[in-house]
Amino acid sequence: MATTIDSPVQEASAVPPAPGGSPRLSDRGLAVAFISPALLLLLGMSVFPLLWALYLSFTDYSATRDVPANFIGLRNYTDILTSDQVRIRALTTLLYVVGAVALQTVLGFAIAFLISRRTRGRGALTTLFLVPMMLSPVVVGLFWKFMLDAQFGVINSMLGSLGFGQVEWLTRQRTALFSLIVVDTWQWTPFIMLIALAGLTAVPNYLYEAASIDRASEWFRFRHITLPMVWPLLLIAVMFRAIEAFRLFDLVYILTSGGPGVSTETLSFHVYKVAFLGFSTGTASAYGILMVLVVIVLAQFYLRYLNKLKEG
Repeated sequence: MATTIDSPVQEASAVPPAPGGSPRLSDRGLAVAFISPALLLLLGMSVFPLLWALYLSFTDYSATRDVPANFIGLRNYTDILTSDQVRIRALTTLLYVVGAVALQTVLGFAIAFLISRRTRGRGALTTLFLVPMMLSPVVVGLFWKFMLDAQFGVINSMLGSLGFGQVEWLTRQRTALFSLIVVDTWQWTPFIMLIALAGLTAVPNYLYEAASIDRASEWFRFRHITLPMVWPLLLIAVMFRAIEAFRLFDLVYILTSGGPGVSTETLSFHVYKVAFLGFSTGTASAYGILMVLVVIVLAQFYLRYLNKLKEG
């Protein structure tokens, strides 16, 4: 006669819950219970403001007027896209992004390459170079504002001791934007360096050993081994830095306030002036939506290029 033995799992599932006990949640219910607070916070802090700004961009709403917003269609967008002032700010932002990101990429990769060739003191050097990135942009801006002061700044004092004249770093159109690029490069070059250093340390040693056996030169190793292996990571770092530089506001606000004139007024700072000095909330919302669209479109093209590079 065959006998059947119930497994412990079957016995446990057959036992009814105790009277008056709390019902047990399934795995799906537990997942929903844990994710819901964070999801609601994300919707309240990110998605809802974006949708509200999208609605305001089609109105003439002003935060200082106690009147309801009037729907004006695409007027804000057409005014922005046909404005000569916007083109000037866009050109300034483009020059800043290209100059800052290019300089940070070159310096960051060069520093990472030099650190990767050291065997002693690599950790201490990496930590030392990461210090500027850990500081607040406001602190960095105030720090460099004192250093670049035309009369009492350390930079001009050093130039004067070397026999050079004083330079008005933040009050001349030719040097103000360059000063912003230098300050941003000082703070964010360690970001590029960190990612490049991670890529350099991940390159297999047997590739360099094989190149040494073939008596390949240092340039050949760098051109055909090091650079191709690190290039994808470097491109990702460039994308992140370009997005951050595109929406630069804090350094401009602290160092130059968009001056002299409008020579350092980036798009983000111009949106601030439109929203909080001109109180044109609807127009500022249209600016913000257009900037988001520009970042999304350019990022999509950039990611497609990265995918093609990965497949190739």
